[in-house]
Amino acid sequence: MTSAPLVRFFDRTTPPHISTLILIAGLAALNMSVFLPSLSGMADYFAVDYAVMQLAVSLYLATTAVLQLVIGPLSDRFGRRPVMVGAILIFLVATLGCLFAPTAVTFLAFRMVQGAIVTGIVLARAIVRDMVPADQAASMLGYVTMGMALIPMIGPVLGGVLDQFYGWQAVYVFLFLAGCVVLVQVIADQGETVSGTGIGFREQARTWPELLASQRFWGYTATMAFASGAFFAFLGGSSFVAEDIFGLSSLGTGIALGAPAIGYVIGNGLSGRYSTKVGVNRMVLAGTGIASAGMGTSLLLALIGVNSAVAFFAFCTTLGLGNGMTLPNATAGQLSVRPHLAGTASGLGGAIMIGGGAVLSALAGVMLSTETGPLPLQALMFAVSVLSMVSILSVIRREKRLGLGT
Repeated sequence: MTSAPLVRFFDRTTPPHISTLILIAGLAALNMSVFLPSLSGMADYFAVDYAVMQLAVSLYLATTAVLQLVIGPLSDRFGRRPVMVGAILIFLVATLGCLFAPTAVTFLAFRMVQGAIVTGIVLARAIVRDMVPADQAASMLGYVTMGMALIPMIGPVLGGVLDQFYGWQAVYVFLFLAGCVVLVQVIADQGETVSGTGIGFREQARTWPELLASQRFWGYTATMAFASGAFFAFLGGSSFVAEDIFGLSSLGTGIALGAPAIGYVIGNGLSGRYSTKVGVNRMVLAGTGIASAGMGTSLLLALIGVNSAVAFFAFCTTLGLGNGMTLPNATAGQLSVRPHLAGTASGLGGAIMIGGGAVLSALAGVMLSTETGPLPLQALMFAVSVLSMVSILSVIRREKRLGLGT
């Protein structure tokens, strides 16, 4: 296949329009971050410690990691469309559960069920790979994730506004309404992109060793896991840094938490424009280098005593820029290792990526205190960014030995 198939907007007989892919992935990304400025208010409402409410981040990530092991095979077997519709319906029910939860435990339980919406991120990647070949997939994913990044960029700001003026429940009213809009568009526009009936579970189980034995698959997966891990560490600790260390308001926290997304939009724009010309691996290497350099500079400034909200969150923009170049290209490389298992590769790779993110998110929360300042978080983000760069270098070396292009 050398070109994208015909796409007609709101026509279920053709593949989904790019705006639909942006919305299904964007809703999942929005759900991950829009509530962060509300954590302190929710802790007060439920009369629990802040650390308990922070579980809404790490438990959610852990749940989505497990779900991604199921979503890929299900969508390969039964199709992308019915799995996506079902996931949005589950999300809507769980969002109402969060809204009316009487206790923190009930809220956290429904918050975990909300994780079903991660289907949008998994299937957006798989659908793109269904439609176009590797380099075109990297470019298309760049535009999808650029549009997706605009949503969580304004999400924390919107969440901060809603929390400051109407309380944390308003955030979940907004999420429910947004889910309804996305459900309507999916039903009207998302045509099926899996040919036939997909791969059966038994057949898929027999082919998994082929995927798992690939060093290139694991190299791309490690690259994505470490690159995104730096961002998930940011998610786990940035709210504490903003509110408890730098004393920002809910609105100020929301604005600060949008910093990486600014860079992410730019990075995804660069991916959309240059991935086909430059190549997947070179774009990933550049992205991991930018993130490592930015986080290294941030850490160095902290070590010499330069600590302010502006300095901390400004350098987090470079993390977003690097990830915007790294993730769509590494994803395209990962899914192209075994194209006939694109859904499974997306789910398995996503599970490893998000599972690692859950650990790093929880670790960030444990490491931080008002006494340490933001330094532990800066060190953690720098370390995993460097590991991401090391991982893609291992892929490049492997492909050179195999005589493959980069």
